[in-house]
Amino acid sequence: MYHAHTPNSAGNWHDLKAHLLKTAQIAREFADRFGAGELAYYAGLWHDLGKFHPQFQRYLQVRAQGQNARSHPHAPYGAAYAQCHCQLLTFPIAGHHAGMPDMSELKSLLAKVNDLASVKEEAIRNLPQIQPPAPPNLPSWLNHKDPLQAEMLIRMVFSCLVDADFLDTEQHFDPQRAAQRPQACDLKGLWQRFERNQQALIQRAPQTPVNRVRREVYEHTIAAAAGGRGLYELTAPPGAGKTRAALGFALKHGVHHNMERVIVALPYTSIIDQTAEIYRAILGGEVVLEHHSALEVDDMDETALERLRLLSENWDAPIIVTTFVQLFESIFSNKPSRCRKLHRLANSVIVLDEVQTLPVELLEPTMHALQQLITHYGATVLLCTATQPAIRCLKGIQTPTPILENPAPYFQQLRRVEYQIDPQPRNWDWLAEQIAAHKQVMVVLNARPDALELIDAVQDRFPQLEGLYHLSTLLCPAHRRQVLDEIRQRLHAGEPCRLIATQVVEAGVDLDFPVVMRAVGPLDRIVQAAGRCNREGRLTEGTVIVFEPQNGRAPSGAYRTGIDDLHNPQTYTNYFEQLYQDVSLDRFAIQSKRQSFQFSTVAREYRLIREETVSVVVSAYDPVAYDTLIRQGRAMINQNLPLPKRWYLNLRAYTVALYPQEVESLKKQGLIREEPALGLLVYTGAYDPLKGIVSTQDPADLIV
Repeated sequence: MYHAHTPNSAGNWHDLKAHLLKTAQIAREFADRFGAGELAYYAGLWHDLGKFHPQFQRYLQVRAQGQNARSHPHAPYGAAYAQCHCQLLTFPIAGHHAGMPDMSELKSLLAKVNDLASVKEEAIRNLPQIQPPAPPNLPSWLNHKDPLQAEMLIRMVFSCLVDADFLDTEQHFDPQRAAQRPQACDLKGLWQRFERNQQALIQRAPQTPVNRVRREVYEHTIAAAAGGRGLYELTAPPGAGKTRAALGFALKHGVHHNMERVIVALPYTSIIDQTAEIYRAILGGEVVLEHHSALEVDDMDETALERLRLLSENWDAPIIVTTFVQLFESIFSNKPSRCRKLHRLANSVIVLDEVQTLPVELLEPTMHALQQLITHYGATVLLCTATQPAIRCLKGIQTPTPILENPAPYFQQLRRVEYQIDPQPRNWDWLAEQIAAHKQVMVVLNARPDALELIDAVQDRFPQLEGLYHLSTLLCPAHRRQVLDEIRQRLHAGEPCRLIATQVVEAGVDLDFPVVMRAVGPLDRIVQAAGRCNREGRLTEGTVIVFEPQNGRAPSGAYRTGIDDLHNPQTYTNYFEQLYQDVSLDRFAIQSKRQSFQFSTVAREYRLIREETVSVVVSAYDPVAYDTLIRQGRAMINQNLPLPKRWYLNLRAYTVALYPQEVESLKKQGLIREEPALGLLVYTGAYDPLKGIVSTQDPADLIV
């Protein structure tokens, strides 16, 4: 008998023939949704063909006896066999453990297989199904002259294979855990639950102009849900109820087309919390998977945490709320753990909120991948924002169907701010005087050093100024949450509140200032900052002042286009059209690398946030919580126990991202020490209650 894995806790070996057949069956079920069932079936049947090698079987026997042994590579054998029958499967099989390689790496890997004949003979003797009667059927839609179609198909089959492989292996080693996985997603029941909640909301909502706009936007959105699968756009002003309307569209559209799940992706973790909480309140917490790096798990019991672990692995949930980074870097990844969930995008509704924040230099490969999911994998994509990018300008992308044919009147009806363009550069002292002159004001700058310099200017000139706050990624997440809570309380109570911030407060953070000042920057950023001004419409008009810092940092880009009429959605279309002409939409040549099947290179170079940063744990913000976590970690390491996911997630609340050169500088000052057993860097210096870690560099202010 040939074995796939060592014995489980019950002492039972994992039979190799049974593993190959089960993996093939599960993979086929996954891939049937996009016409690649037979392809995925043979990927599953061939992936562990190399385990018929006698050296691999000896390795398992030694491991089963509790001894260390060097594994014999098995993936290259299945890949070499696939090369004889279906070359598309060589990449998924070769990479089902280590990750899909580049074409050149694959050729080198296959060249090392010099004893395939004997292994193949033994495999076929034990499992005749391994020998196909004919080459596996390819999807009928596959255009053999389009390498990008083949490349995406390889990714999707890879996802089906590795998820099926994980699931069958889990069934062997941990059947109790496998039994906890959900069996089906029911969008119809969720739509009915949503509809009841929406009707109750409409009945109790007062008849105000804002609520009238929200109701009309919702009605248009739900009506559009009966349309065919494809690319849609919802352009509506801040406060128009896009979050609810988008969920309603996704659920009804999914039910109409018998789709499987709804995936909502947003740029920042600071707004994912809000969105996920809204969805949980409407639909129930058990159906919403919130998957991102900054998720709080303090209040989760072990059952809920285990469910989170299970669903995060392969997104087998009806509603997923996640980040752009998690979604798109998984699409372009080559690693099994990242790609397991990729096949779940097929036959799903994908909602991209604040879509204008997608990096322009990656827009072409990003949108092309989404178009492939729509055209060949049965997905629908909804683009939501107040500042809709000019997607229709991109080659090869279908023109989005607008849910609101004419959104301009809604922008006028929900006009809540007056824009003032300051004509001359301003120094920090002038800004400090403006901050002191307003009881409640938010100033948004382009870089962390600018925020620190402005704080210094305010404190120098007005040392007793009440209600001064700061928000940037120099504050650890737990500190940011505390500051946001205090700011909201002060704003609600009418108390003095002056906030100096970077972009972490833009795009959906629920703040409501009467005055917002925004340093000149990308047009969509200015509009997002304005969304924090007079957000609830309590004033006739709030004031948004756009200024140019005399000594401040300004990211490159075309900023001043159309800045005179920010209440007209056509302004944003014009802005993005000009921007797309001025910059490369595929700066890192991702598309050409995809065409030449460079899976490893694409995974390395497709990065939504390009700045490499190092996570450093802050010991001084909450010393009690820090000490508790470190003691727990050391105790588990001393007992040779793995550190649980809860421990890592809790620790993230006290981490700050710094540039490598910042870390080296702090090390030289003796302010960073290592916890080698835990794999951590710990910042031991002072932690300012206003500024956090004082740093001179400026990592990306996306909270991901």
